[in-house]
Formats: sequence, structure tokens, C-alpha cells
Amino acid sequence: MNESNQISSQTKLFGFIGEYAGVSRFSAVINKTFKKKGDDAMMIPMNIREDDLYFTLSNMKKSQVDGAIISSEYTDAILDVLDESSAMVKESGMCDIVFKKDDKLIGDLFSIRVLNEALKDIVATKIAVIGIKPYTKAFTLLSCGFEVSYFHDNLEELMEFTKQVQLKNADINRLADSMSVDMSKFDAVLDFSDVESFDMIEKLPKISFDMKNSKQFSSLKKRAKELDARYMSYDDMIENLSAVAYKKIIKGQ
Repeated sequence: MNESNQISSQTKLFGFIGEYAGVSRFSAVINKTFKKKGDDAMMIPMNIREDDLYFTLSNMKKSQVDGAIISSEYTDAILDVLDESSAMVKESGMCDIVFKKDDKLIGDLFSIRVLNEALKDIVATKIAVIGIKPYTKAFTLLSCGFEVSYFHDNLEELMEFTKQVQLKNADINRLADSMSVDMSKFDAVLDFSDVESFDMIEKLPKISFDMKNSKQFSSLKKRAKELDARYMSYDDMIENLSAVAYKKIIKGQ
């Protein structure tokens, strides 16, 4: 952004697409970086309902917008509109950043690498992962160096998931309402599920993560508060997420 915050024909425009993009700090944080670095670029928050997501991204191909960050609630909902995808997007089934090139949308993935770095920063090695969503697959594909245990309410589905990602001798565990679960032996827990209540968890590790934003209900956040445990969300990692996104935007890939 230039000193007058004006957009010219040369300004690189990027969107931040989410249901409540306007209340997220993502655009403000990255625009501050653009200004500090003297880049002629600007990120625009775009409040988009899920029903309008495909239409918005399709029209982006012919617009002056150079790409967009996709908020966490939509990362598995945009694959059909992409013209090209990175290997990680194809393998995981999720995408959180798109670039426009020759009227085509190219999808990539960066947020899981930021999450992995956050785990390394707290020296976490033993990780409990709940759910089998695309986030789980992406994390698994990039989880080199972690000792991961998987939790899901359906063991057959969990076993099928481990086959899909070619995990041998995976530590799989059932997680259900009727159970009593102690997760304090782990360094961190990652929730990538749709579990509505974690009342079955009696103890949490020193830190709990999910990729929910402040407008999404987080059952993990609720349980962490009840158990007086530390919790981190997508919004809590925005500085790190925006730093990595900035580098990708400036490079143009």
C-alpha cells in the first residue's frame, strides 16, 4: 500500500474471502506489512456466503483481483472452481490460497505449514488429532517429525482414512460421548472434527489447537476453557499466517 492508501492500475489486489471476512484481522495485518515494505499491493476483505462462493471465484478469473486467501471455513469448498492445483491441494482435498494467472485460478495450501511451525515452537512431538477432515489429511502429509495419534467416533472410517494416506501401524482410537478420555499425555491436541461436545475429555494437554475463526463455534475452545487449558485458534495465528501468505503473494505463487 502506498502512503495515501490509493489503488492504481498497477496495484496488486488480493482478496480475503470468508463468511465474516470483514471482522477478521487478516486483511489489516497483511496490509500493514504491504505498507511497511513499500509494496503497491492491497488485501480486500470479502464477506461471501457459501451460496455465492463459486460465483465469486469464477468471476475472479476475469476481474482485476490477482488472487485470494480462503478463510478456514471454506477451504474444502472451492476445489471445483480451480483450474490447476498444487500437489498438496490434490492430495489433501483443501485449498487456502488461490492465484490468478492467464484467467485461470491456481490453488495452493499454506496454513498447515504455519500450524506445524507453531507446534515446533512449543516443542510438541506427541500430537492427538481428532477427526478425518481434509485438514487432517493435509496435516498427516506434512507431519514429519511428529508422533501422531488419531481419534474419531467411527473406527472403520478412521482405518479407511489411514489407508488413504498410506499410514502403516497408525495409532487409532475411538472417541465417543460415553467414554472418559485423558489426553494429558500428549503435547498438543488438534481438532479437525465436527464434534459438538468434548465433555468426554477429562484432561487436555498443555495446548489445544483448531482452525476455527472467532465467528465459528469451537467445542474445543469451550472444553479448554472449562478445563483451564490453553487454546489457539485460526485468529490466534493470524500474524504467522499473514507473514507466510505475504511471501507467497509477493512471489506470486
